[in-house]
Amino acid sequence: MDPIEALTEIAELLERDRASRYKSKAFRAAADTLAGLNADERADVGRLRSRKGIGDSTYKVIAEALSGEVPAYLAELRNRVAPIEQSQLRSLLRGDLHAHSEWSDGLTSIDLMVDAARALGHEYLALTDHSPRLRVARGLSAERLREQLAVIPGFADESFTLLSGIEVDILDDGSLDQEDDLLRTLDVVVASAHSALRMERAPMTRRLVAAASDPRVDVLGHVTGRLVSGSRGTRPPSVFDARAVFEACAEHGTAVEINSRPEREDPPDDLVALALEIGCLFSIDSDAHAPGQLSLLDHGAVRAERAGVPAERIITTWPLARLREWTSSR
Repeated sequence: MDPIEALTEIAELLERDRASRYKSKAFRAAADTLAGLNADERADVGRLRSRKGIGDSTYKVIAEALSGEVPAYLAELRNRVAPIEQSQLRSLLRGDLHAHSEWSDGLTSIDLMVDAARALGHEYLALTDHSPRLRVARGLSAERLREQLAVIPGFADESFTLLSGIEVDILDDGSLDQEDDLLRTLDVVVASAHSALRMERAPMTRRLVAAASDPRVDVLGHVTGRLVSGSRGTRPPSVFDARAVFEACAEHGTAVEINSRPEREDPPDDLVALALEIGCLFSIDSDAHAPGQLSLLDHGAVRAERAGVPAERIITTWPLARLREWTSSR
């Protein structure tokens, strides 16, 4: 087995499993080290252990792969972290409108995110790094966002498009955490609340309604902010008038995100049903912070299919031309 492919697949499976970022980075670093060696240097197994970027665990994987075996650690991860059984809806998804790179709090470069999206068969991926207020996530200032926008066109080809975007923070008063002229130039704007999640019901409702009603916003991200599992612990959902928020979404054509991260399951099933009843559009997104997490779309697709959400009302099933027509008309 090719050791670089083995190391990369292990990194992707660790990312999908939302393991410590240091684990996946170690395997990606080892793959980069191998990629920088010539064939003779790679075959010199005895000296590989002394190479910078290769530790005990990664060396074992490399040695097993070079001996013709599927590395034991890879086999274990394949068995434990394999994608769940795909729903019919998953096969209809054409892209993903919520993903992060190392420009903010993602683990890898843009090109690795793009490579993973292409490998999954995506037609498009929106790069939605955080906005400046979220300092813990290295949110992008207006200047840094402009720098990012300059490199995005270089990732397009005949079969794939990297869309410009942002996950913009919804401020306490419902305003958006980025310059207006920049938001209007982006292909996709996902608006999410990341702070003051325990705000009282009335002001939280006003805050989310304002964001859902803003013509610059395309998708309302992880609307309740809840966490149901995972390394960050659990967090209860924000309290707000969900009917008022989803009615604003329906009136202004803002899609409600079905966040595919298993630790979120946001919105909860009852709120998905309410948004469906009210007539909202939906966007099934991965909220990926690493290449291996782009495959989490299968979780969101299963939830949406179980809730009876029609594919036609899921904007990430739309072809790129229709999606762009919709976003530009808002």
